[in-house]
Amino acid sequence: MKYRFSPSLLNTILTFLLVALFIRLGQWQWDKAEQKRALQSTFDARLKEAPVALPQQVADVEPWRYRRIRVQGQYEPSHQILLDNQMQDEAAGYHVLTPFKPVNSETRVLVDRGWIVMGDRSKLPQIATPQGAVSVVGFAWVPSLKFYELQAPQDSATWQLLWQNMDMRRYAKAVPFKVLPFVIRLDADSSAGGFVRGWAHPAERIEMHVGYAYQWYGFAVVLLLIYLVVNMKKKEHE
Repeated sequence: MKYRFSPSLLNTILTFLLVALFIRLGQWQWDKAEQKRALQSTFDARLKEAPVALPQQVADVEPWRYRRIRVQGQYEPSHQILLDNQMQDEAAGYHVLTPFKPVNSETRVLVDRGWIVMGDRSKLPQIATPQGAVSVVGFAWVPSLKFYELQAPQDSATWQLLWQNMDMRRYAKAVPFKVLPFVIRLDADSSAGGFVRGWAHPAERIEMHVGYAYQWYGFAVVLLLIYLVVNMKKKEHE
């Protein structure tokens, strides 16, 4: 008995389209892992640097990512927000983000003071905020511009305390003052009115992306093997 390879044109086209798709999805996950590795390297390097002064304005936010910052001023809790759906040690809660007015500046910066437990979902918590001048030290966090919301924010004459995502563009439009395009995440040892500060690192869950990449690559290999085996047919020798 001999074998001959005789795939149909349709099967060949479908197979190679799917293989190309699986490889592309694998590369997409691999690229996400590489991006997180690069961000982690920047994060580690900049956290070793001495804190710098807060800028008056920022044209390009990227050079400020993860840079340590020190600033004197006071909190203005009237436009404070609670960032919803934040987890800490498998418990649900909020991140408390409070606008901060630096000394001798009219431009505010949001300070993420950390995590608080949710408690009763039907009642938002009361947040204690330091009064008067304080010194804030932390690192710059640049919120993502890509996120999903189950419903659009409601138009309201009153300030909305609970937010689903940290949308810097929406926040800048909602407040009556200029605000810098990043958030200062308060240092863990700061006494400037902070809460739980177990900040996530950029490389967290990187293994998930690597695992998904190998999974998609594996699908491509398996599909090719199936294609080869199925289309190898026996041919009788006369």
